[in-house]
Amino acid sequence: MNASVKLIELVLPATVALQADVPEEHASARFLGTERHGSGVVVDPAGIILTANYIVMGARTVDVTLIDDTTVPARIVAHDYASGIAVLDMGAKVLGALRPGRSTELQLGQEVFIVAAAGGNRRRANDGVVTSLGPYDAYWEYSLERAVTTSAMNPGVGGAALLDMLGRVVGIVSLDLGEVGHFTLVIPAEVYTDHRDELLRLGRVARAPRAWVGIYCYSFGEHVVIAGLLPGTPGEQAGLKAGDVVVAVNDHPIRSRRELYTALWSRPAGELIHFSVYRENAVRQVAVTSGDAEEFFA
Repeated sequence: MNASVKLIELVLPATVALQADVPEEHASARFLGTERHGSGVVVDPAGIILTANYIVMGARTVDVTLIDDTTVPARIVAHDYASGIAVLDMGAKVLGALRPGRSTELQLGQEVFIVAAAGGNRRRANDGVVTSLGPYDAYWEYSLERAVTTSAMNPGVGGAALLDMLGRVVGIVSLDLGEVGHFTLVIPAEVYTDHRDELLRLGRVARAPRAWVGIYCYSFGEHVVIAGLLPGTPGEQAGLKAGDVVVAVNDHPIRSRRELYTALWSRPAGELIHFSVYRENAVRQVAVTSGDAEEFFA
């Protein structure tokens, strides 16, 4: 570890372990499970915690374990499905809250480190460098205009803090990418700092709901292929199928996953979306009445 022992000791009190209990009937339980474990980081002395949204989405209860092995309940304050972060409040003043920074202050090759929960009061740290600061799109309907990837492997569970060498939180760990040099995907911290008041006051970022159909997809050359659909989602109900190649959306040709997401999100939730898909040696038309991901996973 290049991060000093003193620096790690400074940030440890602000790192927490999370355990979320999700009802079996919740829409996310089928693919994320009902008992989820994650990391979080305290960013306000009043007990405000940042983590990854998938850890607490649909949770009935969330327990927070501190570094001294104390466990307290937390309340979910906000979800942001667009960025993938969630905000919790454990309702108690704590020592060691860390100041959120901004990924815009990072540079390629800059040293960073991750401190993550590894169960109970155990914490693990790992360091690396920033390897990318560009856009990222995922196999589900998710994209970031600016994402951080790092060569630091996540040493614990998701939702941990990515920190610079001043101990500032510059992002929240989302996924283990497992790519050479790009081991970990991180959500930039400014998605919280830029919308802090809305998240704490409204429980969400005040943006108009955008069209969502509930598909998983991957790029194959200049084609986008539907890999699967979430049960009960607009895409499944309308007749989209795994294996469909998306040719166009509302007559706009689709050549990449980013183009597909851009075409969808340019329309409001509830609007009819016209898919042209290649299936069984023919182009077929499938009309999908889009939904709202926030409403579906509420």
